[in-house]
Amino acid sequence: MSATPVLHVDMDAFYASVATRDRPDLRDLPVIVGGGGRGVVLSANYLARRSGVASAMPMSRARRLCPEAVVLPPEFEVFDQVSFSVMEVFRQVTPLVEVLSLDEAFLEVSSAARRMGSPEEIAEWIRSTIHDEQRITCSVGVAATPVVAKLASRRAKPDGVVVVRPDEVTAFLHPLDVGELWGVGEKTRAQLHRLGLFTVGDLAHTPVRTVQRALGGVHGAQLHALAWGIDQRVLTPRSGPHAPDRSMGADRTFDRDTDDPDVVVTELLRLSAKVAGRMRSAGVAGRTVTIRVRFADFTTITRSRTLPEATDVTVEVHRVAVALFRALGLQRARIRLVGVRVEGLVPREQVHRQMHLGEREHGWSDAERAMDRATRRFGSSAVRPARLLGGAG
Repeated sequence: MSATPVLHVDMDAFYASVATRDRPDLRDLPVIVGGGGRGVVLSANYLARRSGVASAMPMSRARRLCPEAVVLPPEFEVFDQVSFSVMEVFRQVTPLVEVLSLDEAFLEVSSAARRMGSPEEIAEWIRSTIHDEQRITCSVGVAATPVVAKLASRRAKPDGVVVVRPDEVTAFLHPLDVGELWGVGEKTRAQLHRLGLFTVGDLAHTPVRTVQRALGGVHGAQLHALAWGIDQRVLTPRSGPHAPDRSMGADRTFDRDTDDPDVVVTELLRLSAKVAGRMRSAGVAGRTVTIRVRFADFTTITRSRTLPEATDVTVEVHRVAVALFRALGLQRARIRLVGVRVEGLVPREQVHRQMHLGEREHGWSDAERAMDRATRRFGSSAVRPARLLGGAG
């Protein structure tokens, strides 16, 4: 077993990154995502942060600090979709995913070592996969315990990996400001400062009884233990308070805008295969197929169709996706992005498939499960639809 099996993955400036990923014109500008003049800052990119803009800050103050910033309204549906897709990537690694919020989670990756390599290699795979699929970056802390992994991910920002091995824990923790410890808010930090404790090392080398007298028995003992990197928490798999739990999807931004319907149909097949494969891995099926199409001018439309029965079969998802696309009746419109999502997910064992007249008993569903087995054994390029041969995986 690895000595550093815990990962803390944190998206970099999540809301701002998602809001600007299709806006290359904003790449070199400070950007704030938030409400109107009386609202608060939801997120700011790193250029805006250099001016002192921070999350939860009143928008009026943020505008004073960074008057040149571009302010974008939040698109919560898009944020939810991207978050869910990110969490799906995590669950490809391990079922032990504890979601903390829309943009961060802990993973316990011991079970994935034989299949995917060391925790550091898994962290790099997660970073590259999220960047490839969602075109945003994340930072990963790798350690033996959740509290150290979380602090390590902060040091990895932006877009990096920091590994803290067991023999490096005290050297890593003790120089940090005591306010960085999990569970130390402004009030507790002020109390510790009044005791002359400014760094984690100061706290660690203070008798635990002294800390308990100042902060209370339980809280004082917990913080003293954390100052030595001792964290008895066991990760609890959960979906988190914001992540949607009834859909799976994927999208693709083309390297160049396309007006070729065959290119779009092929990409819809690739996305349908990816989504259906993830559903089969998760043991779920869904009834509603949704496509998303974004045009060159960033106008975005969605179309959905609900099936009589839930499915996890690529051919069936693709058939509906193509029908929805064809129904748009586009005449050489230039398309920037397409996406496929399946909603209304239910456990696969709840689906009682009705056989149709003339349908083979062993059809596409069995064939795709055989493909899944081959893929797990020989890699993602072992078996794929003929239409995708020669294309990117």
